[in-house]
Amino acid sequence: MVESQPTRDIGRVFVGRQREMAELRAALDDAMSGQGRLVMMAGEPGIGKTRTAQELAVLAEQRGALVPWGWCYEGEGAPPYWPWVQIMRAYVQQAAAEQLAAEMGTGAADIAEIVAEIRGKLPDLETPPVLEPEPARFRLFDSITTFLKNAAQRQPLMLVLDDLHWADRSSLLLLEFLAREIGTSRLLLVCSYRDVEVSRRHPLSQTLGTLVREQLFHRVQLDGLTQQEVGELVEGSAGITLTLEAAEVIHKRTDGNPFFAGEITRQVTLDNITKDQGWASVIPEGVRDAIGRRLNRMSDQCNQMLTTASVIGQECEFRLLNSLMGDTAEDQLLAAMDEAVGAHLIEELPRSVGRYQFTHALIRETLLEELSTTRRVRLHARIAQALEELYGESAETHAAELAHHFSEAQTELGADKLARYSLMAGERALATYAYEDALTHLERGLVARDITQSGTAAASDDEAAALLFGLARAQSAAVEMQQLEEAFALLCRAFEYYADAGNVALAVAAAEFPIAPTAYRMSGVTDLMVRALALVPPDSHEAGRLLSRYGGILGAADDYEGAQEALARAIAIARREGDLPLEAQTLAYAANVSGLHLHSQESVDHGLRAIELGIGDENPYSALLPHYAIVLGLLRMGDLDAARPYALGLRDMVERRSTPRQHAALGFAPITSLSCLEGDWKAVREYSDRGLEMSPLSGSLLLPRVMLEYETGESAQGEVYLERLLEAMRRAGQGASGRVLSR
Repeated sequence: MVESQPTRDIGRVFVGRQREMAELRAALDDAMSGQGRLVMMAGEPGIGKTRTAQELAVLAEQRGALVPWGWCYEGEGAPPYWPWVQIMRAYVQQAAAEQLAAEMGTGAADIAEIVAEIRGKLPDLETPPVLEPEPARFRLFDSITTFLKNAAQRQPLMLVLDDLHWADRSSLLLLEFLAREIGTSRLLLVCSYRDVEVSRRHPLSQTLGTLVREQLFHRVQLDGLTQQEVGELVEGSAGITLTLEAAEVIHKRTDGNPFFAGEITRQVTLDNITKDQGWASVIPEGVRDAIGRRLNRMSDQCNQMLTTASVIGQECEFRLLNSLMGDTAEDQLLAAMDEAVGAHLIEELPRSVGRYQFTHALIRETLLEELSTTRRVRLHARIAQALEELYGESAETHAAELAHHFSEAQTELGADKLARYSLMAGERALATYAYEDALTHLERGLVARDITQSGTAAASDDEAAALLFGLARAQSAAVEMQQLEEAFALLCRAFEYYADAGNVALAVAAAEFPIAPTAYRMSGVTDLMVRALALVPPDSHEAGRLLSRYGGILGAADDYEGAQEALARAIAIARREGDLPLEAQTLAYAANVSGLHLHSQESVDHGLRAIELGIGDENPYSALLPHYAIVLGLLRMGDLDAARPYALGLRDMVERRSTPRQHAALGFAPITSLSCLEGDWKAVREYSDRGLEMSPLSGSLLLPRVMLEYETGESAQGEVYLERLLEAMRRAGQGASGRVLSR
């Protein structure tokens, strides 16, 4: 029997892959020499992506690199940035406090928002400043990137992100950000994913489209082993030599997939492998059948434990299983787990006592498929209640996991706790700038409460208001511009409740939240600001925050005098309170308002004062907007020579700091317009190409591009870009097109 070798595991032996390993070693060589690299390993389930990464990790460690791993989690329940959290947590656990403080610098507080263990080593960290959604996420990404680059200076790093096809959108965005910044570092990013699961609409597809443009990107495709390599795999792991006929049959029926080959050779004798027609079924159905046969040989207690573990997730914890296994004694459960480990169905996680994971996702999937809906729901209910008791006062930290199980068990347990934990999970996602995850949690919470998103009625209670306000904040950062009206309607329903309930602090927080750019003429936003201002003392700090945004809104609505008054009051309050970020923000709004009303010198003066404050390095928008206003003001005054340094500086800021893509127009539009005025059509084409790649519907980039095409005789292309410009204006909505969309 091929299956009679219990001491080794098919797939643990490494054969073949000479071409792939040569490419991976080259990437490792580059990273070790200070040229950061990103490698994407793609292939079908079981093809050996993880095993290949393990082989590269051994080489990296032999050369002095540190290799932390992060595994993406299938389905819901994992917190945002989960693979990155695992990577950074592993690093933090082995690093000294002084080392962490030096490598993280001022970003330690930001990173601690998603990696709680940091505060255990650096307990004196302050709370990060409250920023607008996009700058807040930028600050977190920049802090993590700076930390990893600093850490790689001390010791080369190979970061492995496994099963990237299951990654949450926030983790993918962080990967995109980091990849643009590691070119001169000793960092190697190795990611694996199932290409068969990445459709055109899969979130990873967008990330791959972004990353493939980076020079440091390299894709390694893993295909099936050759017939000879399949024979070597079986011989090395099972200690037997396949006949040529048997090797041919296994190779043909598995297409050289190492995991599939292992499953088949465990089940079939060498004498009848060529006669067993059961393996003629399509992979992976035949593999699931093979896994089922392995499970059938396990004891009833082992199968019960594995089934429960499969509902928990790809990973599980012994103490949770122990609480779920009813009358099973602890030593009996340990015996069942040892039995499963011995059969290579599960394995202990390295450096994690009491935590296990399935050795392959297909094993867990097979177990789940065998469960009836009723039994699955009841298991989720038991898991939800057990986790709630297990986590106790720290349940909020695990809200996403709890929300997932309460959602799956809603027919059994009702919707109350589902709504509660969905709100907690949504708020935690917002706090870590994982806006896409927040949308999922908060929308689910509203559904659980039977609250429609399209309604107009004020929230009925604190929880409903929190769900509506949270969803509005998430939408403001994650949806297209034309959908911001819907987000504002949600915010208004929360504001109405807070105002009626006398909760002034939350009413002000809702009113001052930058739900849309100030230049976006949104019905009702001015009235909301007026109502909020009536709730607070006229010279209070809260009034200053409201007046700052109110002034920007009035200026975009053609009330220049009203805007000037509001902005002046906000600046006076900011100076009295010593609130430099508020003063810088208000001056940026003032520069924008003056520019919109063609007070060019005034716009330049406000922009210069905002820059002099030196506030906004952590906020790319606050740093960009004053420079933008200065350039436009100088261009209107005809001072092209004075405008050029600021225009070039804006371009460099966008490229150097990995500024959010939605702000690309602020960086490239001024230098494009300047080049257009100078008649340098080659530069216009270059800059507009780069800007439109990041922001394809930017009116301020499309307008000079239309001029370029007509001026150079390319009228057909001019028509194409003109149509795009008109589409951008239609999408922007009334009053927004042609203006600086400042928050």
